[in-house]
Amino acid sequence: MNVVLYQPEIPPNTGNIARTCACTGASLHLIRPLGFSTDEKSLRRAGLDYWDKLDIHYYDNLEELFAEYADSNFYFATKFADNYYDKMDYNEDDFLVFGRETAGLPDYILENQPEQCIRIPMRKNIRSLNLANSVSIVLYEALRQNNWSNLV
Repeated sequence: MNVVLYQPEIPPNTGNIARTCACTGASLHLIRPLGFSTDEKSLRRAGLDYWDKLDIHYYDNLEELFAEYADSNFYFATKFADNYYDKMDYNEDDFLVFGRETAGLPDYILENQPEQCIRIPMRKNIRSLNLANSVSIVLYEALRQNNWSNLV
């Protein structure tokens, strides 16, 4: 599985997501700009001792990612989707894309690919779930559908 974070802003969220990716073997794809530094000194100071266990990739924009994986399936997490995340059929190499903590994903994604947009059900009038929690919920469903893909 592949987890994509579009312009993540909050270091602890990305750190928690990175730990989840390290534990599950999911690749982590980060779309710049990032709201923090990933240099060795910053990672050490943040206690991210598992960063070297990640399969991590960096891109300057979403289009670069889409071009590199043109034949792949992408699912876009947003509270504006009609499709529930657990009703999709995920493959082992699919991409689960999550937006910025403050602004979500770009509108053109939501408008041009509504059938690939997914949401986690929640109560009305609540802004959103924490990004790291959202990634965990969707990623573990995708892994469950694929018989836990090499997990013990």
